[in-house]
Amino acid sequence: MARPMTITEKIMAQSADLPEVSPGQIIMAKIGLVYISDYKVATILNNIKALGGRGVFDQESVVIVYDHYAVASTVNHANMHNEARKLAKAFNLPIYDIGRHGIMHQVVLEEGYLVPGMIAIGTDAHAPTGGAIGAVVLGMGTTDATVAAATGESWLRVPATVKVEIQGRLPQGTMSRDIMSYFMGQKGWDGTKGEWANQALEFTGTSAKTMSMDSRLSLCNLSADAGAKNAIFPPDEITRSYLKGKTKKVPQFYQSDPDAEYADHITLDVTNLEPQVACPHSPDNVKPLSQLLGTKIHVATIATCANGRLEDLHAAAQILKGRKIHPDVRMIVSPASQKIYRQALQDGTFNTLSKSGVVIGHSSCGPCTGGQLVVLGDQEVCIASVPRNFQGRMGSNQSEIYSANPAVVAASAIRGVISDPKEFLLKE
Repeated sequence: MARPMTITEKIMAQSADLPEVSPGQIIMAKIGLVYISDYKVATILNNIKALGGRGVFDQESVVIVYDHYAVASTVNHANMHNEARKLAKAFNLPIYDIGRHGIMHQVVLEEGYLVPGMIAIGTDAHAPTGGAIGAVVLGMGTTDATVAAATGESWLRVPATVKVEIQGRLPQGTMSRDIMSYFMGQKGWDGTKGEWANQALEFTGTSAKTMSMDSRLSLCNLSADAGAKNAIFPPDEITRSYLKGKTKKVPQFYQSDPDAEYADHITLDVTNLEPQVACPHSPDNVKPLSQLLGTKIHVATIATCANGRLEDLHAAAQILKGRKIHPDVRMIVSPASQKIYRQALQDGTFNTLSKSGVVIGHSSCGPCTGGQLVVLGDQEVCIASVPRNFQGRMGSNQSEIYSANPAVVAASAIRGVISDPKEFLLKE
């Protein structure tokens, strides 16, 4: 009889064709999906050719998405995109080029490539985002991704799992990302000092069970900067509803065994949790919003793999409707995919934002990396729904980035200083 296992362990066991696995065990796992960002395509596919490979393990399971440098803003980026197009044709791979593009963690979900029960590899640190649907999704560099794309397999170390039980109901103006930001302030970030480094985070509890898929994706996304190997939600009816009409693949809905072993079990009641803000220059330099009210800003942006989804745009529109952006502030919105762009266009969200003075940009990772749409100058202060706020990340080394939820970003854009969204929500 197999040992009781968590969801992550069960997925890893079936992918390795083993009856059971244990934390710390090294396995050879079958990979169900490898998805590649625009700027890593040439390296990975040329590596495969250099190693004598004739192609990838499955032409429908290695996917290219233009996101980091979409749309190309330099000659170098344009040439990079052109090379990626040629290689995609040579390898006969699905490619989500300009117009079909978006942040790759979002696109592979929307297009049905990522389903519950599989192990997937994304060539970006924020790949754990996809764990929201009950898959094990891992971020890897080009060398490991090359091997996985060529063979459909990868050596993996089974992580210990931390159960994060979220109870209660989030108050107005607080969003799911605030939960992980709160934990980030407690646990540290990344593998250098993060207490959750290389562990799996499993989200449970009454609050987790009622979260929308957009909220789940945001929560899992920020787990990457807590150093987690992966994050995962138990798949349920919300998952099933999200998948409807998106995929022809057969999902596997794993659940943790009641007596599964966890490295830690943490419970948080979010009933009184106020919005959390990561202050310059680290994702774990977190303070409650009330301690930062009145801080002057120059730029506000809602975008990225953390909070560029329809729910996030709706949260901003609810606050901005009938109001104007402060004259000293420029606000830019970039949806997580072109599909979300069209949804926000059709339901009137963009009309509301535009009337308030918001600039609507295309889908891109650019706002997060200072590549395009949002580039900060010296002494500028930005509040943004980005996952990372490192010094110089969005432009000048003399700029400052405060990272917060979309409702806080929208409220701050109106006042010109960091503000509480409840000020506007309670008036409705």
